[in-house]
Amino acid sequence: MKKVLVLCTGNSCRSIMGEALINKFLDGVSAKSAGSNPTGKVNPNAIKVLKEIDAWDNSYYSKKIDEIINEDFDLVVTVCDRAKESCLVFPKPIKKIHVSFEDPDGKDIEEFRKTRDLIKEKLLKRVKEELFN
Repeated sequence: MKKVLVLCTGNSCRSIMGEALINKFLDGVSAKSAGSNPTGKVNPNAIKVLKEIDAWDNSYYSKKIDEIINEDFDLVVTVCDRAKESCLVFPKPIKKIHVSFEDPDGKDIEEFRKTRDLIKEKLLKRVKEELFN
């Protein structure tokens, strides 16, 4: 099982979506997410659009990177530009990639659906390429 860490600043929307979509749709891959400055809560609209496609799990929550920094990951993915700029140094060498998505926070539910679908289309393809090619 390959392990992926999805990082964002707030860990309330895009990184949570990435975690959920990887876990739902990529066989052989387990994902977690974290934030450099987490909000401590998952955006309700992110939960809603993940539930629409049966990708939400109540075990997902907004967490600081310190909680998982010592876990072994095969790949670290940043999904926002601020997280990329402040990406931490990990105790062990880990491959890192950046796939940026616009933050839908504060916008209507349709923007959350668009972000979810973009993450599913672009991020999952890229993660699969990085881990299995």
